Amino acid sequence: MHFAARVILGVTAATMVAVAAPVAADATATPATSATTSHKTFWGPYHSSDHKAAASGSVTVDQKRSKHWTWKWALVKKWVCKKDRKGDRHCKWVVKKVKKWTWEWRTDHFHTVHSTLTNDKWWGKRKCAWETFKVVNKDGSAFFKSFANCSKRPKDFSLSGKNAAHIYVDVSRGDRHRPTGYHSGWKDVYVAAA
Repeated sequence: MHFAARVILGVTAATMVAVAAPVAADATATPATSATTSHKTFWGPYHSSDHKAAASGSVTVDQKRSKHWTWKWALVKKWVCKKDRKGDRHCKWVVKKVKKWTWEWRTDHFHTVHSTLTNDKWWGKRKCAWETFKVVNKDGSAFFKSFANCSKRPKDFSLSGKNAAHIYVDVSRGDRHRPTGYHSGWKDVYVAAA
């Protein structure tokens, strides 16, 4: 009876270890594959040079870590044997360049800029408030996005993107088609951490 009790205890302990081990392994592997952090900062208010237009808002940045699959060239050593004319076999190590399908961890930063554009003069020649965003990406490319408010009520706008290094805004006055003057100059909205 004593021996049977020991066997049952041993089997129970082994079962508990077998069940607990995969759960513990999952607990350590999960954060690496779904690591996401988020932070929000506020910017502005920035004014046109005549103080008749103003823009302010926030930037939310989500940092996501994920696997990216890609082709890479790799140097591989192979043991190659050849027979000469006499039938003798000669072998040597040969380094070859081969293409491999592999993955790497990458961290991407997804940003969303929210803005509220206020127009304090909605009549006359320059009756619209304008804001123009300049987004400079980490690869050096840049793009511009403009919004206008020609009414007396504040208007909300947003733009999104990925891996921005620097985001600026220029607040100005203009007509219904484009900004025409009273520029604030480029003001910081977001600067990526170095």
